[in-house]
Amino acid sequence: MKINKYKRVTKKLSIVDIANKFNVSKTTISFILNGRAQEKRISGDLIKNVMKYVAEVGYKPNSLAKSLRTGKSNTIGLMVEDISNPFFASIARLIEDRAYKNGYKIIYCSTDNNTEKTQDLISMFRDRHVDGYIMAPPEGIEKDIESLINDGMPVVLFDRHLPKIDTDIVEIDNLFGSYNATRHLADQGFKNIAFITFLSPQTQMIDRVKGYHEAIKNGNLNGIVEEVAFSQDDELIMQPLRDFLKAHPGVDAILFGNNHIATCGLKVMKEFGLKSPADIAIASFDDHDVFKLHTPPITAIAQPVEEIADNVITILLKKLNGGLSTTKPQSIILKTDLKIRDSSIKNAV
Repeated sequence: MKINKYKRVTKKLSIVDIANKFNVSKTTISFILNGRAQEKRISGDLIKNVMKYVAEVGYKPNSLAKSLRTGKSNTIGLMVEDISNPFFASIARLIEDRAYKNGYKIIYCSTDNNTEKTQDLISMFRDRHVDGYIMAPPEGIEKDIESLINDGMPVVLFDRHLPKIDTDIVEIDNLFGSYNATRHLADQGFKNIAFITFLSPQTQMIDRVKGYHEAIKNGNLNGIVEEVAFSQDDELIMQPLRDFLKAHPGVDAILFGNNHIATCGLKVMKEFGLKSPADIAIASFDDHDVFKLHTPPITAIAQPVEEIADNVITILLKKLNGGLSTTKPQSIILKTDLKIRDSSIKNAV
């Protein structure tokens, strides 16, 4: 039976501990652990004994200390509004897969569109020496992002942008997406089309409202916009929707600003015994598996999730590898796809 002459230690070893064990300098141990022993002409026997020792005692180098030495942590910070939202979760997963294949790990978190929380998270990422940032940013963090950029940190924004920040952006054509969906409802013969969304100064939401208004104007229709305060508590979203439906019994179609508020709206419609499209036709931004399974299936503006993720991580990886360090920031606008289903088709069975 093979006997391990080095007992696995319970306390965390440092390079100094290993250096003392072999009566050499910590610099010598560092060269061995970082694969630079041969260029420094360190003896083969010492290399072999050190590597055997660290394997048997379970030594793991301090990643933060290593990042300070090398200038790279091989991690990327990904900050989104809500990582549990299917849209952001899908994008995060795709980005994580691409990043891992290129030697990077992702640390992701939810900002809840809270400026102060986002600033705290940026500070945390700075402390961890992440190499780059991917963000769906809330408002109010312009100075924080400018500081990152000024410090040479690559930053890629997606889903929305901050008008005063000059950095790489990947977005969809939100204005056309809502315009196209509203025109579809109008073409089906619906006259009183409401747009229900979260109250938000973010660029993507502003453009969705603009697209809706343009379609209403071009169709000579009366527009009704209801903006609801965002909350993690669905009941606080549903109550304003109940009040809206009671106050506007003539509404015959609704375009929802995203899938979260749409699912809350569907719950309220069920409470009221309203069916789509017979009572109210429904369409929503951000396609969702729930929409496909709903009876009837819900018409949705599908974002090109794979294309968004691919563009975001491609830009960031090129920046991290020095390929785009001197080029002008890119602004990529991608097209959406209106998935027409029974919830928005007049007289659908």
